[in-house]
Amino acid sequence: MSYKLREWKLMGKQMRINGHYIFYIENHDGERDPGKPTLMLIHGYPTSSWDWERIWPLLTDDFNLIAMDLLGFGLSDKPYPHAYLIQDQADIIETMVERLKIDEFHVLAHDYGDTVAQELLARQNEREQPQWLSLCMLNGGLIPESHKALLIQKLLAGPLGPFMTRHMKKPTLARSLNAVFGPDTPPDEDLVDGFWEAINYNNGRRALHKLIDYMRQRKVNRSRWVGALQDTKVPIGLINGSLDPISGAHMIKRYKEVVGLPLMILSLADIGHYPQVEAPDQVFTCYKQFIGAALD
Repeated sequence: MSYKLREWKLMGKQMRINGHYIFYIENHDGERDPGKPTLMLIHGYPTSSWDWERIWPLLTDDFNLIAMDLLGFGLSDKPYPHAYLIQDQADIIETMVERLKIDEFHVLAHDYGDTVAQELLARQNEREQPQWLSLCMLNGGLIPESHKALLIQKLLAGPLGPFMTRHMKKPTLARSLNAVFGPDTPPDEDLVDGFWEAINYNNGRRALHKLIDYMRQRKVNRSRWVGALQDTKVPIGLINGSLDPISGAHMIKRYKEVVGLPLMILSLADIGHYPQVEAPDQVFTCYKQFIGAALD
């Protein structure tokens, strides 16, 4: 089972946080099963919580699920001009957790969401008793010097960023996705259409060059965010698509050098940057393996 973006929207709600409306989805019916642990899903750039729709049905039997579109993404507000700071995204998640009265939970993050998770992990490490039960991360720039940005990412982050956002077309997105997906798991037309719709919702394309400032923020905050991984108080796992040119096998190698071994590393040999989209069944199997180890 999978969901179209319009169906995803109907399943979710809006919460006003810090003056902005944030889209979120809790399970498929908004109800929480007290007998299941909660899993928070944090999406990547430049897309939205809809990134999780292919793995969502696989996770529902075991977890209460919650995902949101971070500020500037998907079906949430996309203020412009605006300085999109990772710390502010972390504040939004903490506020939502508090309002939804979630006492403890697991976290599964991807790409931009990894960076948000690193800031949140630093805060968890500062707590006497962390709320997080575990953190598992998919492909992302966990170590800034191992992140190999695509040309279009470099252009968006540079002086040509505003021009690029104004003139970007769907074929540009399709080419970028094809470049980072595994050769045997390319994005289909429905996926590209859904990503493009989510990006453009609320006139969001104009904010892409502002949102990609996270690449600069990673470098500025390297000590805190890499340090959060080194000093973690919660079990950490990595599920990584090895063929990802941005943060594939080379990122895992650097992670081992800088951080050491997490609880578990599960590499997907033929998968690219979007494991949860390209191989949801494999990611689900790997994630269940990680959770079993984390709770052992």
